[in-house]
Amino acid sequence: MEKRAYLYTGDGILLEGKGFGSSKIASGELVFSTAMNGYPESLTDPSYFGQILVLTNPLIGNYGVPNEISSHGILQNFESEKIMVAGLVISDLNDAPKWNKRLSLDAWLKENGIPGIYGIDTRALTLLIRNKGAINGGILQSRNASKQRSEDYEKNNIVKAVSTAKPIIYKNKAGNGKTAAVIDLGLKHGLLSEIFSKGYSICRLPYDSKADEVLSYKPSCIIYSNGPGNPNVITKTISTFTELSETGIPMLGICLGHQVAVLANGGSMQKMKFGHRAINKPVIDLVSKRAYITTHNHGYAAYLNEIPKGFKPWFISPDDGVLEGMVSNDGNVMTVQFHPEAKPGTHDTSFIFDIFFKKVGKHARR
Repeated sequence: MEKRAYLYTGDGILLEGKGFGSSKIASGELVFSTAMNGYPESLTDPSYFGQILVLTNPLIGNYGVPNEISSHGILQNFESEKIMVAGLVISDLNDAPKWNKRLSLDAWLKENGIPGIYGIDTRALTLLIRNKGAINGGILQSRNASKQRSEDYEKNNIVKAVSTAKPIIYKNKAGNGKTAAVIDLGLKHGLLSEIFSKGYSICRLPYDSKADEVLSYKPSCIIYSNGPGNPNVITKTISTFTELSETGIPMLGICLGHQVAVLANGGSMQKMKFGHRAINKPVIDLVSKRAYITTHNHGYAAYLNEIPKGFKPWFISPDDGVLEGMVSNDGNVMTVQFHPEAKPGTHDTSFIFDIFFKKVGKHARR
């Protein structure tokens, strides 16, 4: 029997739909993605932590949820060990059979305690978000249910909730002693897979690790991962980035890691109207003058006129002028706002890792 559910927005709109997944109440920032595939990866992306994800593709759940595939402790078909969104809003729920299906989407959300609602015009809702900007909302199981206060992305440090609490080592026998220190700001396992495939062992470290703790692993390189929330509030992470960049060890910042690099070097980050969240966002490489289609998931940005001193722009968004990547003048620090590991998404910019690890190799031979 279908159960009613309700979606409310912070500005007073109440929409009726059908509930699935958990019967809990959800609250959070309403964000949308125009991706047409990859909902298992999107729902487990820590960058969506505490947010209610609206998917514009009308058919969701049509290939179910597969069994986890893991290699060397790194997940290959999910981006973290659990669902990270606070809730899910879709147009139509489908439960078709598939050869590697473990659970239906409905059952998976129940297993993780995450509520969902379908029968909503998600494209109209997306237009509302685009016009009004970032808005909070929630999923209710009855019209008269109490509305919970949404997580305050502007003030709270939510990186702590998704970062590892203690160091995790992924040993690579092909690494010949090469180690990448990865500062976990809410990383995706797709990033771990990319690093591991380059022959590096990985030290996955808490977001608030001190510089001497990072350096104690004698890393060949240091990578700051993606993650959720407001970059301006993780001040200890920013100051540690500054310290580590002075060592000359090659550094790469991805998404939130890019934002940390901007702030660590005197730049500024501001809340976007509705963010970049999709797998079809164009960027322009200012070096090669080529365009690439990339995966994004961020609600804060710097713009081309805000690039920090000592850096030159690498990528830019042709849509709104967002600074999509930069390189320090000495070449030791590289950053991209998008996700070159792209799960889900295109692999157009996986060459970012080739460029970075070539730099790491040159540095090691000095």
